[in-house]
Amino acid sequence: MGNLMVSISGVRGRVGEGLNPFEVVKFVSAFAEFCGRGKIMLGRDTRIHSLLISQLASGTLLAMGCDVIDVGICPTPTLQLAVEHSDASGGIMITASHNPAEWNGLKFISSDGTFLTPEQHKKFVELVENGNFNFAKWNLTGNYIQDRSFLDMHIEKIFKIDFVDFESIKARKFKVVVDCINGAGSEIVPRLLEKFGCEVIRLNCDGNGKFTHEPEPLPENLTELCEVVKQAKADFGIAVDPDADRLVLVTEEGEPFGEEYTIVQAVKIVLEKRSMLSDKNVVVNLSTTKAVDEVAKIYDAKVYRSPVGEINVVKKLLNTLMQKNLTSLLQTSPCPM
Repeated sequence: MGNLMVSISGVRGRVGEGLNPFEVVKFVSAFAEFCGRGKIMLGRDTRIHSLLISQLASGTLLAMGCDVIDVGICPTPTLQLAVEHSDASGGIMITASHNPAEWNGLKFISSDGTFLTPEQHKKFVELVENGNFNFAKWNLTGNYIQDRSFLDMHIEKIFKIDFVDFESIKARKFKVVVDCINGAGSEIVPRLLEKFGCEVIRLNCDGNGKFTHEPEPLPENLTELCEVVKQAKADFGIAVDPDADRLVLVTEEGEPFGEEYTIVQAVKIVLEKRSMLSDKNVVVNLSTTKAVDEVAKIYDAKVYRSPVGEINVVKKLLNTLMQKNLTSLLQTSPCPM
């Protein structure tokens, strides 16, 4: 594993070097074992080698006795949502996120749709290092099906968010430029915006996996998007990374809004919509801007911080909710005396 980056977020490396077929089979076999050889959902981004790795992963899972649901090209959050709302034992997303084109990787998703916890990750890596896998007998191999319905399901779920005023947004008839870097968001992001009533100008939305600029959505990589926003007199621009789990906004002046400001704005909107609640809580990681705390003060909300990493934020959120519910239960339960 020397040439691979192995972390709580998954494994990634340069294709043909650190990430080769042997490593794919090893990690996927270990994940099948980790998931009790249950049903696994499989998704991928559009990198030119993602289909190859997906086929390797699928064949390995079937050989381990796992049933496979192939979701196809989709954002990482779509696959997470699909796993959460299914009876699958886990999911594997083929992507290297915002890394350059020669990279690829595997993101491992637990049965609840989140990434593996540190404890789960440790157990999983032990299985990888042990490497002693028993493949299924010829009559016990898994079943393979394709299901491309989850993009639609994801959009439907978004339109069920109760505090979003969809009709007001539609009435604004925003003009939006979208740069999906020909990645996994190329279909779903423009479709979602059109359902919001936006006029969408597509930029790098062919979904062919050919990155027209460096894939990490940093300001220096978004010069084309910024220029098109100004030329088209658009209301704003959107850039996502290859697996569409990271977003950057561009203002009508063609200036990147910045991810730090985006999360502050999101926190402000949610707290504003939830202002009547007596107990308001926000969970972010330790590197998130302290501007979140300033916004939280305005709405009398408490901020909790976790170590960096999506699963750490999720764990902190769940633990916070559990503590709040326990406190509420203790305060409202009758005294046993």
